[in-house]
Amino acid sequence: MYFSFLKNVLFVLAIIYASQAGKSGGEYFTPQEVSEVLARIASHNVTKINTVYDPACGSGSLLLKFAKTVKDAHIKYFGQEINPTTYNLCRINMFLHNINYDNFDIQLGDTLHNPKHLDYKFDAIVSNPPYSLKWDGKDNPILINDARYAPAGVLAPKNAADLAFTMHMLYHLNETGTCAIVEFPGVLYRGGAEQLIRQYLVKNNYVDTVIQLPANLFFGVGIATCIIVLKKSAKRDSNILFIDASGECEKSGNKNRLSPTNKDNIVQLYADRQSVDYKAALISNDQVEANNFNLSVSNYVEQEDKREEIDIDELNRLIEDTTEKMNQMAEKLKQFNAALRKLTQDMKDLCAK
Repeated sequence: MYFSFLKNVLFVLAIIYASQAGKSGGEYFTPQEVSEVLARIASHNVTKINTVYDPACGSGSLLLKFAKTVKDAHIKYFGQEINPTTYNLCRINMFLHNINYDNFDIQLGDTLHNPKHLDYKFDAIVSNPPYSLKWDGKDNPILINDARYAPAGVLAPKNAADLAFTMHMLYHLNETGTCAIVEFPGVLYRGGAEQLIRQYLVKNNYVDTVIQLPANLFFGVGIATCIIVLKKSAKRDSNILFIDASGECEKSGNKNRLSPTNKDNIVQLYADRQSVDYKAALISNDQVEANNFNLSVSNYVEQEDKREEIDIDELNRLIEDTTEKMNQMAEKLKQFNAALRKLTQDMKDLCAK
């Protein structure tokens, strides 16, 4: 009775916090089907997962979807959120979804500048950090010596902290774990500091998979985002799997969504880890290096040509037939003109008499 009452109170509080959070609380909300794909990838082929982490956890949707997908009551959930209202909403959501108080540790604070779980390494990391967030970058001399960012030898640009979050997550990933991150597509191909960070990730064999998602999946974001999967010693080879899932969607109102079949197809391509015409390409790190560490999926997965196939021989025959008919018509027109000229002349002669 008391527990039911408490749950109802928390539910009401959750509604209040959600309404107060407004756009800032839902700005980077991750659709449930995308959250499920991240959870299935991060938990794939793993014998035991003890800890899961999201450094930009928002209201906790990714962590809760992981709990629902993996269904292991012993897993502990860790997260950090900078927005106080959303942080409180995340904690309430943990209670509402029956995550035991001892099994979650959600902290309030700026992950990039004041991380709260610095001493932890995690078995699985799932996250959809804010896109193109502004931060101190090279203007803060302390950051380049931070153990999370220092290995790359360069900081993410001030106007786009996307790869700062990536480096943060790599630091927190244990040797046998998997990290699945939703990323803004610009991080895959932009130059400068971001290219140098990609170089570090590729040359150290941390990039396991890059997945191109369909456009218009996310609320308020029409662009086609991507998923970057990182591994350390758990990686099986020195290749990167590129998956083009841009067509794996169905229309739902004015948005696209991943159907159960779409989700299964993406996860299956990830699990099989092999090249498939027009869908996936397993590319060596050396090939990626030769391509200036560009990680755009379109550079490696050939696009299927869906244009109607034309029979050249049949087309040539048609042209020949058409040309012959036009020549015949031209000849008939010539004869007609000659007959018309003769008739005109005869009429003139007749009128002259």
